Amino acid sequence: MGATPTARKERKEIKDTTAIAGIGQTPFAKNLPESEKTLACRAILAALDDAGIAPSEVDGFASYTMEETDEVEIAKSIGAGDVTFFSKTGFGGGGSCATVAHLVSAVATGQATVGVAWRSRKRGSGPRPWKNTQVQLPTPAQWTRPFGLLRPADEIGMLTRRYMHEYGATRDHLFNVALACRNRANQNPAAMMYERPLTREMYMTARWISEPLCLFDNCLETDGALACVIVSADRARDCRRRPVYVHSAAQALPAQHHGMVNYWNDDPLTGPAWTAAEHLWKSADFGPDDVDVAQIYDAFTPLIPLSLEGYGFCGRGEGAAFTEGGALEIGGRLPLNTAGGGLSEAYVHGFNLITEGVKQLRGTSTAQVPGAATCLVTAGEGVPTSALLLRT
Repeated sequence: MGATPTARKERKEIKDTTAIAGIGQTPFAKNLPESEKTLACRAILAALDDAGIAPSEVDGFASYTMEETDEVEIAKSIGAGDVTFFSKTGFGGGGSCATVAHLVSAVATGQATVGVAWRSRKRGSGPRPWKNTQVQLPTPAQWTRPFGLLRPADEIGMLTRRYMHEYGATRDHLFNVALACRNRANQNPAAMMYERPLTREMYMTARWISEPLCLFDNCLETDGALACVIVSADRARDCRRRPVYVHSAAQALPAQHHGMVNYWNDDPLTGPAWTAAEHLWKSADFGPDDVDVAQIYDAFTPLIPLSLEGYGFCGRGEGAAFTEGGALEIGGRLPLNTAGGGLSEAYVHGFNLITEGVKQLRGTSTAQVPGAATCLVTAGEGVPTSALLLRT
């Protein structure tokens, strides 16, 4: 018998072969009257108009497994033509960047020519995913829910306490994250926290949600929708707006991962970001020191220092200290979540981080980083995740 070829992964280059040509969003609010389907269509049509592309040209779709609207109804409603590619990505906020990554692969390989990714959600006025206790718990939840970890905040709260114990992180470090996001939202008229400043006293006296996480360590509850349009790099140069190229993309499900709490890993504080970062950077022409602005998933403040470490902006255990001295503010070491992020702009499973990354590289952000030419966008840390490197 002949020898069996050694199995190995070969990453085909997607570098700069595609671009985000259009973005769109609805208003964000605690309670919007429209259905999720209507909100989705409005965001998608706005993104197509932003790109100057007719809905009839759309032939690719990507969204989340948790998305209540589907490509069949969306395609009919917006007037799409024949659809040749569609996909869904799992794990809530972990799937945000993956929707773009799937369309990048589809466009780069000729499976689609105009791809639309979207997320529509009525979290502000709708039910909580964990509220229905009548259904059988999935396997991971059987190790958490019966012991009082009922919500994501409870699970991340436990990881946060461990992080504080091991590395000396404090609530002041978490406040640095919350404040940077709120400061940027105060500059953004579309943000739910626009013109609503946050002070240290407000933060330190806020009610607990899941100690050590207080009210301001948790993302907003939002109704709203966002979308973006992905086309080839060649076509993007002829579209209405300045193209933003997808330089690198990655998804990550590390070995022996257990969502949020990471029970089975040798080190629970080494989350999916570490695996995503390895694949993201190895196919990129630049590294963490070359990132001008970052949009890092912030469902909870401690995800920021954990992600800063995972994506290589600082060493292990140094993420909390990285936030000191205004490092996350405009003009700091790494301007962060410049529209306000999930903590202060809107929480739509991280999709607003993608659109804000595009705005930064177009030069149209409400908190513009001067000369921004590279941007890291990440999906949720703590769950199977994804990430993008964008560039001008």
